[in-house]
Amino acid sequence: MLMLLALSVLSSCAVHQGYITNSAALTSNNFSYVHLDAYGMAKARYIFGIGGLNHSALVDYAKRDLLSKTPLRDNQALVNLSVNWKSTVILPFWVSVQCTVTADIVEFKETSNVKE
Repeated sequence: MLMLLALSVLSSCAVHQGYITNSAALTSNNFSYVHLDAYGMAKARYIFGIGGLNHSALVDYAKRDLLSKTPLRDNQALVNLSVNWKSTVILPFWVSVQCTVTADIVEFKETSNVKE
């Protein structure tokens, strides 16, 4: 009985999920990749369902972490944006949620609008 109780209390599982979105239109050959797989992370912990941040706040903090590590310069944009979630549950009372935002950084070529 004690072994079964210890197993149920110390057991854990992790769930991974995510989605990909694009934030810039890459329809013509007017850009070059300057950084691949830039990433930022944010974590929240919940004990008995209390604590941490909501999902949109975690995404915001993860994106801020990404931009603090790899700041954008003029004519640069994030593309191929991916938001991934890892939830770890240690029964019955502790949950950890980690949000990772990854993106590629492209730099658009400057175009001159001045007619000669």
